[in-house]
Amino acid sequence: MPGILVALGGNALQRAGDDGSWTAARKQVRSTVPVLAEVARGGRELVLTHGNGPQVGALLRQNELASAEVASRPLDVLGAETQGQVGYLIQSELSPALRRAKVDRMVLTVISRTEVSARDPAFRHPTKPVGRYYTEDESRAFRKRFGWAMGFDGARGGWRRLVPSPRPVRWLEGQAVRRLLEAGLGTGWIPVVSGGGGIPVVRRANGVYEGVEAVIDKDLAASLVARELGLGTLAIVTDVPGAAASFGKRGERWLREISRKELEDLFRRGEFGEGSMAPKVEAGLQFLRGGGREFVITDIPSLPRALRGEAGTRVR
Repeated sequence: MPGILVALGGNALQRAGDDGSWTAARKQVRSTVPVLAEVARGGRELVLTHGNGPQVGALLRQNELASAEVASRPLDVLGAETQGQVGYLIQSELSPALRRAKVDRMVLTVISRTEVSARDPAFRHPTKPVGRYYTEDESRAFRKRFGWAMGFDGARGGWRRLVPSPRPVRWLEGQAVRRLLEAGLGTGWIPVVSGGGGIPVVRRANGVYEGVEAVIDKDLAASLVARELGLGTLAIVTDVPGAAASFGKRGERWLREISRKELEDLFRRGEFGEGSMAPKVEAGLQFLRGGGREFVITDIPSLPRALRGEAGTRVR
């Protein structure tokens, strides 16, 4: 049976409005992992990816507060740190959940790099907000001191740092993980890979890969991972039970089982919100065009039923 990639959104790792502590993160992941263990019990290969927005935001703030005494780290390094941090958290909580479910698998975190093009236009037009909100005076100071691009969020009344969000081109650790799965060991392991979209790197003229200050869309990266591993199902877990056309507007329509063509038509018409559901739908369409069998959008409680076609949005 072709395997499943489950892309965990931030809500599976950190509850909105909590205090951001490690205790709160463990509690949230502990509520998530029984569902993942249930999926693993089905016998198919299972690969996990995850977001890292809150974790990177916390590290950026720690960098700011400690910069007078401790040298700050660049954004790509913070991405690597969060991959280790979140991977450790998932390993710590999923492993006992698997034992309780009598599933004999080991969770393995792979620190992953994602190649992007140095010529990607995103580097000339940063659009991805990261970190905390700043006052206008703080924004002006950081522009002058670090050369940051800053953008104003009218809804929140604050300024945020903007960084490039280039499109993922290649997952550098993909071949190693693919060999693990092809060797027949896939059902004995649950790899956690490409966290936060992967560490963004560009290939220089000498063939060396170098990290860059950027953030890769985690859903597009998850689609790339699923395609490179030849998995059959991409399941994107978010904080709503499925996708809806014209969400929050007149004529809102929740989508259940639909065709790829119908989803493509809705996407072209702009029925999905930019910065929310649109990247997830685009990731799913890329996966299906690349040979994937089914694409699912749902929330954590509904995931097992969505994979059976009983809940969520399912595209085949």
